[in-house]
Amino acid sequence: MLAASVNPAATAEVSRVTFSFSAPACLSRARARSRSCSAERRGILLVNPGGPGGSGLPYAVTKRARLPESVRRAYDVIGFDPRGVGQSTPVTCGPMGGLFDSPGNDPVPEGTSAERAYLRSLRAMADDCAAHAGRLLPYLSTEQTASDMDAIRAALGAPRTNFLGVSYGSYLGAAYTARFPHRVGRMVLDSVVGPWDWYDFDVLQSRALLRQRDTFFAWAAGHFGLGRTRDEVREAYLRVRRGLAARPVAGFGPAEFDRAVYRALGRTERWSGLANGLRGYLTDGDPAGLRPATAFDSPDSRTYEAANRTVKCADGPGPGPRDIVTDLRRTRRLDPQPVLTGMEASTCAYWHHRPGRRTPLGSPAAPPVLLVASAHDPVTPIEGARSLLRLLPGSRLVTLDDDYSHGVFASRGDACVDDTVAAYLLNGTVPAANVRCAGPGLPAPE
Repeated sequence: MLAASVNPAATAEVSRVTFSFSAPACLSRARARSRSCSAERRGILLVNPGGPGGSGLPYAVTKRARLPESVRRAYDVIGFDPRGVGQSTPVTCGPMGGLFDSPGNDPVPEGTSAERAYLRSLRAMADDCAAHAGRLLPYLSTEQTASDMDAIRAALGAPRTNFLGVSYGSYLGAAYTARFPHRVGRMVLDSVVGPWDWYDFDVLQSRALLRQRDTFFAWAAGHFGLGRTRDEVREAYLRVRRGLAARPVAGFGPAEFDRAVYRALGRTERWSGLANGLRGYLTDGDPAGLRPATAFDSPDSRTYEAANRTVKCADGPGPGPRDIVTDLRRTRRLDPQPVLTGMEASTCAYWHHRPGRRTPLGSPAAPPVLLVASAHDPVTPIEGARSLLRLLPGSRLVTLDDDYSHGVFASRGDACVDDTVAAYLLNGTVPAANVRCAGPGLPAPE
């Protein structure tokens, strides 16, 4: 479904697109629009917040409010719900193999018996998705959504697509450059997903999270009452997890704990909340400080988790079960208690629709675009930006050094990054060379 919100007033639009661009069936999609009325207007700027599974409708409004004023004056900001998300024929996978059980099963298997149970849960998730969304599974790929983006461009009468994609949105933008290289306008890919199979990306992310968590342990040392050294903070962390695994509190167990940690590690402004939540549990046995504001089994969350898997598994061949077990063991050799929350593509090992190829990314025929990355982002490690850069000749990378968070442009408040990106969006010319901006470092513990 396609809906639009116009600033300051809001309106809605609906349109329909085919499931496949070679098939007659249709689905709906949605878009949100914040309009520029300035004489400096450059056209439309499509935006995507990431995921896969993130809704672009509210994002168009919230992101526009944070953009530099010059960019707001120049562009109509367009958000849309990708296939399977929000108002665009939302996909459902039912119970997803027990993903929404509360408390959930421990997501880190230890030993062969637990590994077999882990694989069975992945198969059950794939079976649930096939049972509830089977006919949609072939039509929810990023490549199909890139075609929807081009349909939005055509519907709005724009000659080229200007685009700001964050996290998964960078992958979507790269897919658009591969499919429609000659229709690429000014494109900013922020917090870049690398040009790899989704499963390989998930493994890389899980190991980057280990480094980030060690940084968190060292940062918290001497504060929050968790210990004076990194190792003491780590032991306090493990005591919390062991306690919740042995005795969950009101549905909050190890799976819920790992999800809270995963979310907190991605943005340093959440670290104080995580540390205080750990201390609260150790003090009174209550994980209230670790619980998310929104229940994991909410309707929006269920749609997000289903869309995340259906898109990842539509984007290319999945891993084999042996690959999964081998990588689990390798990761646990690095750290016996990893955070595996982001390993969504593992279920693709049992997916009922098996795509024949990986979604193409990048093109030498596309004009140069601008990539943006945080030097120590654990969610989309900077290796992804460097790898994608090689598939987009002439493009440039803006790096925020000494930064540890996910999401950079019009997000971290860095003038060097924001001014560089804004200049590109306004004049259409990438910098002469890659740009490095001095980052903020770690925040002071509060």
